[in-house]
Amino acid sequence: MIVSSLTRRGLTHSHLHAHLRKPRSSQDMARPSSDLAAFREIFSKSKNIAILTGAGVSAESGVPTFRGAGGYWRKWQAQDLATPEAFARNPSRVWEFYHYRREVMLTKNPNPAHLAIAECEERLSKQGRQVTVITQNIDELHRRAGSKNILEIHGSLFRTRCMNCGQEAANYKSPICAALEGKGAPDPNTDDAQLPVQQLPRCEQTGCQGLLRPAVVWFGETLDSDILTQVETVLDSCDLCLIVGTSSVVYPAAMFAPQVAERGVPVAEFNMEHTPATMRFKFHFHGPCGTTLPPALARHEAEGQAV
Repeated sequence: MIVSSLTRRGLTHSHLHAHLRKPRSSQDMARPSSDLAAFREIFSKSKNIAILTGAGVSAESGVPTFRGAGGYWRKWQAQDLATPEAFARNPSRVWEFYHYRREVMLTKNPNPAHLAIAECEERLSKQGRQVTVITQNIDELHRRAGSKNILEIHGSLFRTRCMNCGQEAANYKSPICAALEGKGAPDPNTDDAQLPVQQLPRCEQTGCQGLLRPAVVWFGETLDSDILTQVETVLDSCDLCLIVGTSSVVYPAAMFAPQVAERGVPVAEFNMEHTPATMRFKFHFHGPCGTTLPPALARHEAEGQAV
């Protein structure tokens, strides 16, 4: 019951860091291995593989992450805009921000890490084995790469939800509405468009015309309980877990892999840097995910033999 126990805790970010850094026994704190052959041996025998992905995977496709130094849109960071309060105060500014992100994403493509995950899922499914992607990313690059079994815990840039009737739907329009065409430039000297709310994206359900919002999970909002239930099922049954391109500091996703490791399941981290959770894992592969992941997930010589 990994996820349900997490969602009831209500840990703050500071509590999360403290939790991940609790002292452990010297045996538990053994440095994670970077032995690819050893990982591949475990991979070849795994039947249910969970792959947790974060912003680092998208960054390798050139997707802005709005984190760290330089992580600004105009003069704001994402946490200044991606909140219900920000949308209530200035829906025009927030829609400019998300319109910009949608338009940028239409120019980006899946990278070798996305493609390796999708190819692995398709190949293993023919062997009666399962691969599930649990992603914090909202860019749909996994879907475009060909992955089918995806849980998007933070929603999608290309889905909208009506503030009036609650209808949620896919939306790939470019621009999403006429008034936003050419808007959303990230330069700090750009003035807000200050569009009237009536000109912002509106619901197309008969007789509604309510204001649409991006169907993403904003700061201060809870994750979808149905998605979390599916995540729980995957994490409780997986026999191998990969954590790819994530900093392991965003709650509750940061707790997923450590909790899997606690029940003795091998966890392999693929990342550009060590994270607060690295020492809990069996493997750590340092470097760009697009370089380290494809050889890790490539066809193993044992595949195709009798199962």
